[in-house]
Amino acid sequence: MIFSTDDDFNLEKIATSGQCFRWEKITGGYRILHDKYALIIKEKSEGRFEILADQDEFNAIWKEYLDLDENYAEIRKRIDANDKFLLAAAESEKGIRILRQDPFETLISFIISQNKNIPAIEKSVFLLTRYCGGEKRDALGEVYYPFPTPEKIANLDDKILTDCKLGYRVPYVKRAAQDYCEGKINFDKLKKMSSDNAIKELQKLYGVGLKVASCISLFGLHHLNAFPKDVWVKRILEEFYKDGYPYEKYSPYNGVYQQYAFAYYRKLATKMN
Repeated sequence: MIFSTDDDFNLEKIATSGQCFRWEKITGGYRILHDKYALIIKEKSEGRFEILADQDEFNAIWKEYLDLDENYAEIRKRIDANDKFLLAAAESEKGIRILRQDPFETLISFIISQNKNIPAIEKSVFLLTRYCGGEKRDALGEVYYPFPTPEKIANLDDKILTDCKLGYRVPYVKRAAQDYCEGKINFDKLKKMSSDNAIKELQKLYGVGLKVASCISLFGLHHLNAFPKDVWVKRILEEFYKDGYPYEKYSPYNGVYQQYAFAYYRKLATKMN
């Protein structure tokens, strides 16, 4: 089927924004792995995409996942005309969308992400899906591995988790899966909370600090006001917002603006190096 949009939608910018670790670049587009599903999507022309899925599957799964009911062009228009850095960042990085990812997958992925670069995170997540089995095939007949269920991860031998290159994160990942299986994590309840309250609750989990909890809130619970602060974002705040970042003015979309700023500043830093 063909999907068209006149809103901000850029596959590469979404894929490289640091929010997802199972987007695989293919000729002309991407293979997107989400939970137990796979989608082949290719750009045919600006705003027009070929999707290897029928309309029912697209409406049931991918429309929500890609957050297509949200208007990101309108979100960009809310940026203060005097905020030159964020205006430039949003113009450069328009096309990023905050995906509606599976909360459990996001929880495990961002626990794994601690002190790892993106290629290393992607490798560990891939190994975890492979070791847990459940081989499936996408619309092109290629093999992929669904994200493991909480029960599978909770019952994995520690050696297998170590073989997934998790290092010191092994007990964090296992405990998160066990806590979910025991009903200690309720994503539906967390989604209904404010981002601040959800982040406080998430930090009660073993091995989950403020930055990881903020990422889970934004990328797993779709709290668009969550504002994760990694090294890059802290540098942005120090360099461009010496008098303070206007969180209240940019509410409830601080997380979207953070993504523009993060992606833009990384590109600037790469060019300078």
